[in-house]
Order: sequence, then C-alpha cells, then structure tokens
Amino acid sequence: MINTSLKKLKKIQNNFNNKRIAVIGDMMLDCYFWGNVARISPEAPVPVVEVEKEFYRFGGAMNVAFNILKLGGIPVPLGVIGNDNEGKILIDLIKKNKINSRGIIRDNQRPTTAKTRVIADNQHVVRIDIEKTFPISLLVEKKILDFLKKEIKNIDAIILQDYNKGVLTKTLIRQVIALANENNKAITVDPKFSNFFEYKNVTVFKPNRKETEDALGIRIKNAKDLSGAGRNLIDKINAKYVLLTLGAEGIALFEKGKPERRIPTKARKVADVSGAGDTVISTLTMALTAGADIFDAAYLANYAGGLVCEEVGIVPIEQETLFDAVCEELK
Repeated sequence: MINTSLKKLKKIQNNFNNKRIAVIGDMMLDCYFWGNVARISPEAPVPVVEVEKEFYRFGGAMNVAFNILKLGGIPVPLGVIGNDNEGKILIDLIKKNKINSRGIIRDNQRPTTAKTRVIADNQHVVRIDIEKTFPISLLVEKKILDFLKKEIKNIDAIILQDYNKGVLTKTLIRQVIALANENNKAITVDPKFSNFFEYKNVTVFKPNRKETEDALGIRIKNAKDLSGAGRNLIDKINAKYVLLTLGAEGIALFEKGKPERRIPTKARKVADVSGAGDTVISTLTMALTAGADIFDAAYLANYAGGLVCEEVGIVPIEQETLFDAVCEELK
C-alpha cells in the first residue's frame, strides 16, 4: 500500500460501497451500566454503583456486521439469539441501523449471548455474562445453511466469526466453506480454539498470536518461530492466505510458495484494543471484494485496526475516517 497511488486507493474506496457480506457466527449484545461509586454496600464489602446511564452496543459477530455497514457495505448477518429481552434489544438495534435481520434465528433453547459491563468512575468494576455455549441444534444449523443457500448468488463474500459460543459447529463450517467454494465466493475466517483446524480451504485464515500458539502447542518467541508457525498453518489449513495478527507488532502475511511479508502496526496511541479484531476481518474482507490485492487489503485492515485502538470502547471504523487517514499518509 505504501507504493499505491491515491488514484488506485480511491478506486478501491469507491468499490467498498454496497458490497454484500454475509457474517456468520456468534451474535452478541454488549450492555453498559455507567455510573459512580459513593459508598460500600452494607450487605457485603462491594461498591454500590449508582447508575447514571445505560446503553447497548453490537457485540461479537454482530459487531463485525456493524463494521461492514460503517465501511459502506451491506451486511447479511446469520446467527442465533434467544427468545428473551436481550434478543429483543438486539433486534431493535439491528432494525434501528437498517440491517436485514432475516438471517437471525430465535432459539428457545438458549439465551441471547450478552456481556454486561459495569463501569464506575471510569473503572471497569465487573462484567456479567449471559451465555450457553453448547452447539446449536441440527434444525437451527439447517435454517442457517438454507438461508445462506438462498442468498449465496447475491453476496460478494462470507466472514466466519467464531467466539466458541456454539453457532459455528464443525458440520456448519464445512458446509459453508464448500458452498462458498462452489460459488466462487471469498471466505475469510476469524477463528477460535475449539474448531481451529476445521477451517480448511478458505480464502483467508486470520488467527492472532495466542490462538496460534494454543492451537499448535508452541510459543512464538522470535521471527523464526513466527515464520514456522505461519508455514505450518498454511499446510494444515490449506488456506490461500494466512494473516497472523501480532498486536503491537502488526501482521505477518503468508502465502503458499511466496516469501512471508510483514506489515507494521498503525496505532499511534493505544487506548483500548477491544473490537480491533472485528475491524481487521471486516476491512480485510471488504477490501478483497473491492478489488484490492491481499497485501493492500491487509495493509488497510491493519491500519483500520490501529485506528480503532485509539478509541475507548468498541467503536467501528468509518469508511471516510479510514481512507482519509491512509490518503494523508500517502501524500
């Protein structure tokens, strides 16, 4: 991207608009209670938080879909929520942002995955999780796949966003990948530990350092370890590309038969890394569907991840913000 002309960059940006990206994975609701502590509870030695405001945000794979929207694309989220108040709030958020909710399936056997954060005097006091992580039923699995089959001709790419909450089962993963490859659709993956090696034959496999270490049973201590891990993943996963995200060290890009390439991080002042992985996979997928080659797509994704790390909380990247910042660097 350093050698990319502004004209080429502008063409890529224009091509971001209206790309339809299916996002399949664990849909979550992020809840926030924000207030102050003035006293300790008489019932137990814990602070009493006097709540001043309460708000809700997209979490998990739904945050990836929201990033797609903010980048100018049309997200098509596919996942599961419960028949509960958290599910209602999530659907209301989806409708408020004019995102199509037809791929969101209600399952009476599980709650909506929700993460509630209590923040007092700018300190994160506690997080309360509501979730069930057992695999979705065969019936729900079939509903997701049937919906994707109906939409496959109208989408440009698929993101598999796994948080090990039960939506991406081994069977669903294999069937979605097969469907994508049969229809020549790019498919990118943000994996987690449980199904790490199920994501074979995808376009891009994007684990982080810790996920890679845990899956391979190694520790990446130096450049040699990193190169070995990347090549090992390419062989085991048979992905077209492996992007290994390294936090402050940027991204390592691996491709069969070609030298490893590195992209340094772009965060100027890290305030909060929450949601950076969601932004990276969203931007990467949008860039690939917009005609960028893998290096330029990874550069844009890495830059976007750096920008969101400068914000407090889970904040999606806006298309204009991203391209204005990259254009300024290229001038």
